[in-house]
Amino acid sequence: MLDALSDGWSAVARWWDGVELWLTRLPLPAQVVLLMVVLLPACWGLAKVIGRAVDAIPERAHRSGSSAGGDDV
Repeated sequence: MLDALSDGWSAVARWWDGVELWLTRLPLPAQVVLLMVVLLPACWGLAKVIGRAVDAIPERAHRSGSSAGGDDV
């Protein structure tokens, strides 16, 4: 099983090396455009997930506090 896992990581490493070579051979403007097309949506999505997680923390704290029978003002 460990050999199969090692073979899988080797395949991923070979693929990533190919992607790196392809990317570094592109002209700089194409690299910048590709970076914006890939990273901007990824960062936007990650920011939404983090924002929802941060918003959920006070909601959970409020729910756990109000279920203890305390008076809310």
